[in-house]
Amino acid sequence: MSEEIVKEELHEEIEGASEVESGSETSEESQAKKQPKTVEQELEDAHDEIASLRDKMLRAAAENENFKKRVERERLASLKYAGEHIFREILPVVDNLERAIDLEVTGGAGAEKNLEALLEGVKLTLKSLVTTLEKFEVKVSKSVGEPFDPKHQDALTMSPSDTIPENHVISEFEKGYYYKDRLLRAAKVVVSSGKNQDDEK
Repeated sequence: MSEEIVKEELHEEIEGASEVESGSETSEESQAKKQPKTVEQELEDAHDEIASLRDKMLRAAAENENFKKRVERERLASLKYAGEHIFREILPVVDNLERAIDLEVTGGAGAEKNLEALLEGVKLTLKSLVTTLEKFEVKVSKSVGEPFDPKHQDALTMSPSDTIPENHVISEFEKGYYYKDRLLRAAKVVVSSGKNQDDEK
């Protein structure tokens, strides 16, 4: 019985000693951590940090360069295909004109009806085209009866007129068009030279 007690006491002493040793090791490690770093260690840490920052900077520069290239590609593609949606809207007009050309014109009484149908089809096609142009802010400039403006109209000739005042537009050879607020094409017009002098005599 006494031998068992002695064994237990010895066992407890051994465990206590091992705990003291482990505790002393922990305290030594913590003291080592608290010790200031040497110059070499600080220099090595600084080199590591510089390398890390350089790597981040190079990655950021590469990402920025890739972004610039992508934006430039998208810009060039946008310029290259800028008119795509406009042309898509005009294609139905081309289809209608092709149908009008393919229309068979027969002789006799049917010829007049075919001609009327053709004329009506051309009018509808023109109306469709004008609507498409207006959708994209292309508008006709009004010229007839207006004062002649050399900035927006080209005078092809002058003609006397009893109804249209001098230096006003009598008629148009070609209509003028605006795109938004910019002149797209100047109108080609006939300008009034005033009343015919022969009539006044």
